[in-house]
Amino acid sequence: MPPVLLAVAHGSRDPAALTSIRALLRGVRALRPELTVRCCFLDLARPTLAEALARLAYARPVLVPLLLGTGHHLRVDLPAALAAAGLPPDRLAPALGPHPLLAEALAHRLGEAGAPPDAPVVLAGAGSTDPAALAGTARTADLLAARLGRPVTPAHLSAAAPTPRQAVAGLLAAGHPRVALASYLLSPGHFARRAATTTAATWTGAPLATHPAVARLVLHRYDRARAATEPAAAA
Repeated sequence: MPPVLLAVAHGSRDPAALTSIRALLRGVRALRPELTVRCCFLDLARPTLAEALARLAYARPVLVPLLLGTGHHLRVDLPAALAAAGLPPDRLAPALGPHPLLAEALAHRLGEAGAPPDAPVVLAGAGSTDPAALAGTARTADLLAARLGRPVTPAHLSAAAPTPRQAVAGLLAAGHPRVALASYLLSPGHFARRAATTTAATWTGAPLATHPAVARLVLHRYDRARAATEPAAAA
């Protein structure tokens, strides 16, 4: 049997956020029915990462972070949890982003929101004090720009500038009559509400977790991590 895919989500008190993560994992299971898929949370929900690893350490799971960028959780918390469970660090897949599949999902969400093909776009990430996380958001903006064929301005909902409000206002001041906002967020919750309500954007894309491209990306990250640790089995 292939190793268990242990999806590690951030966690939230918002029931809609947890529902979106469960919907994402139903999509993963539908694509790969033979694979055992489990989920845990870094904060605010259960099972916790420590609880999940205590139950699954014997199965040597592959951890797939349901995180869009590299930051403290990925660099510090997840490797420490693996070490505490007696598992090697190579059982950890990279963050989901940046990746072209996320650009596909972002572009589709903008289309669902009704954004026309000529509207300038602001990409609203959660924000971070970690330069690597900010660089990942900028790279995703580049991938989305390449897919849309027009510039995309990266922005951050916390901890860094510009904010989405500032970025949208700047584009409007430059003479663009309407601006679209792409939500670079997995799930509904505090940041998604801020993205939808604090800017003058005409169109705002929904969070990404339930988009089919994200389920494919979760499996891609799992397969790559598994191939690195168990090349013969993966082949």
